[in-house]
Amino acid sequence: MKVMLLVFFDWQGIIHHEFVPHGQTVNKEFYVAVLKRLREAVRRKRPQLWMNQSWVLHHDNAPAHLLFLVRNFLAKNEMTVVPQSPYSPDLAPGDFFLFPKLKSTLKGRRFNTINEIQKNSTNELFSIPKEAFQKAFQSWQKRWERCVASEGNYFEGDKLE
Repeated sequence: MKVMLLVFFDWQGIIHHEFVPHGQTVNKEFYVAVLKRLREAVRRKRPQLWMNQSWVLHHDNAPAHLLFLVRNFLAKNEMTVVPQSPYSPDLAPGDFFLFPKLKSTLKGRRFNTINEIQKNSTNELFSIPKEAFQKAFQSWQKRWERCVASEGNYFEGDKLE
């Protein structure tokens, strides 16, 4: 059984999450519907950011994120987007922080139903302390700085933190 979880978070924690229904493809129409729910979650959970329009969206370069319908929705709703460098999962907090953290806590456990997977994933997601999110965003900044310092050239080695 596979379950796909979409999560939107900031330095304070989870803003919005939802599971993709079984059999649903994350296409442009589905993603726009998710973005509408995300906007409502930001309005409710981060009212100050909503009021001064100072919240920004960072999503990866998944094909559905780049299509005209999505770009048009983002522009029409004046949603600022931080671009994701292609082929750079080390610059995406979901890839270097959130999903590895969830996977490590769920690794080796067996679940009999999709509901069990969703319940346990949600519990683990909301058990991540605010400090961990803050540390992830500090790491993200350091990763970007290192990428800029290398002028976008490939580098290897030390931990990126």
